[in-house]
Amino acid sequence: MGGMTAAHRRRCARLAATAGLLVAVVALLLVPASPASAHAVLSSSSPAASAVVPAAPAEVVLTFSETVRKVPDRIRVIAPDGSRADQGEPTFAGSVVNIPVDTGRGNGTYLVTYRVISADSHPVSGAFTYSVGAPSEPPVDSGDDGRANPVVGTAVKVAKFIGYAGLLLAIGPALVLALLWPRRLSRRGPGRLAWAGLGLVALATVAAVLLQVPYTNGGGLFDITGDGLSLVLGSTFGAAHLVRLGLLTAVALLLRPLLAGPVGRTDLVILGVLAVGALLTWPMAGHPAASPAPAVSVLVDAVHLGGMAVWLGGLVMLAVFLLPRADERELGAILPIWSRWAALAVSALLLAGTVQALIEVATPAALVNTTYGRLVLAKIGLFVLVIAVAAYSRHLVRTRVAASRPAPVRRAIWAELTITAIVLGVSATLVQTTPARSVSTDVSAADSGYFSTTATSSLYSMQIEVSPARRGNNSVHLYAYTLENQPLPVVEWQVTVALPAAGIEAIQVPLLPLTDNHATGEISLPAAGEWELRVTARTTEIDQATVTATVPVR
Repeated sequence: MGGMTAAHRRRCARLAATAGLLVAVVALLLVPASPASAHAVLSSSSPAASAVVPAAPAEVVLTFSETVRKVPDRIRVIAPDGSRADQGEPTFAGSVVNIPVDTGRGNGTYLVTYRVISADSHPVSGAFTYSVGAPSEPPVDSGDDGRANPVVGTAVKVAKFIGYAGLLLAIGPALVLALLWPRRLSRRGPGRLAWAGLGLVALATVAAVLLQVPYTNGGGLFDITGDGLSLVLGSTFGAAHLVRLGLLTAVALLLRPLLAGPVGRTDLVILGVLAVGALLTWPMAGHPAASPAPAVSVLVDAVHLGGMAVWLGGLVMLAVFLLPRADERELGAILPIWSRWAALAVSALLLAGTVQALIEVATPAALVNTTYGRLVLAKIGLFVLVIAVAAYSRHLVRTRVAASRPAPVRRAIWAELTITAIVLGVSATLVQTTPARSVSTDVSAADSGYFSTTATSSLYSMQIEVSPARRGNNSVHLYAYTLENQPLPVVEWQVTVALPAAGIEAIQVPLLPLTDNHATGEISLPAAGEWELRVTARTTEIDQATVTATVPVR
């Protein structure tokens, strides 16, 4: 009867775990897919930052490095007199945001402030000015700029740290209890530790979702609204966290038998699959899913997290339970196996961390020139230190000193845990920091060199921008307006550039239409001089006109 009861309980646990998995699957199905993106930055604008344009534009166009989402009432254009010049709601089309502007606000300097959400859940905010006619004293945006309270930003990092800590406290005890735990020792202490870890992960997951509301929309710690929560849950970030909660439910129901006593191989395999699925939700809700190689980044980040959890979770079990309680014979059998596990986990950490750093940092210079790069260097330095301590512990195990005299190993393990606690803090900050590869495209951090002019024909007014107007690669942006300064749809664009003084004939510029009246292209200008840029825009089947501009290239 007792055996049948145990078997019945295992079947019930598996059914309940299946229910948890269904919650995760439903969360995936209900949340609409969105394109992968990175920690977006503003890559260009029209008018360009600090530009002086001859006539007031009918719209301001922001082009980000990646797809962005709207934050209600967080994009404004302030006229020279301090009043709002933007009209109606801005339109979002992938990475391009069009802001309608009242053209009757006079000459002077205008202020553009923005706050949007990149697809990896991070808010992106900033501001710049442009002038109509001539510069004036810049206006001030007296409204709420929507920037998150610093307390919220800190709370987000704390929640991530708690989640990482919970992950290692859940995985370490489960792994050791399943494969290394001596039968004679009580499982009560490790079981409580595993439940505490699982609870911390669940708490951090719920906290991350709730904190994302004020972090996204701007506001204080408790500025959580139904609309804001709906916006978060409808994003990729929200989907990943809902999936994690579903998987945690399934894990909790299957973990109970393991914490009570040995379980069969089938239950261990199911738990392993659930754990891998849960690990994948961390990179899916952050930078890795938005990297230039998302599949690789998500995989290596999950390996990184798994290696960390196995290594540090195992160290906690050794320091707190096995070294104080196990006898010399048991330690002699356990420590060599653990030493091999630790070596594999650390190797996985090193390999995955190296690959991820190469993707996110992009260039050697970014290691020292960006906050993200410097945090990576700090993490590497701490990791080298903890590896040195781990090597000492491994030496004690190999020489059989650890089993007979566990005190030195215990001290080394506590040193490892102390240093890696700092590493986890750095990691929690790192995942909230703009990757170095994105910082390099931020126009606010780059040279503001550009050429901007407006050329008029009998059909339209064409705003022409070339950036950085230097030898080498240049970006060309074209904006077509009616003679009344309203956006004008263009059916077909044709652009050429030439440098007659150097004998360079007309070169065709390939264009990509971004909106009905906005097209962009990339061209390499091999020499300095006065380049002749010709734009032909066809607005109907029979109407077209050509305008020219002379672009000084340095």
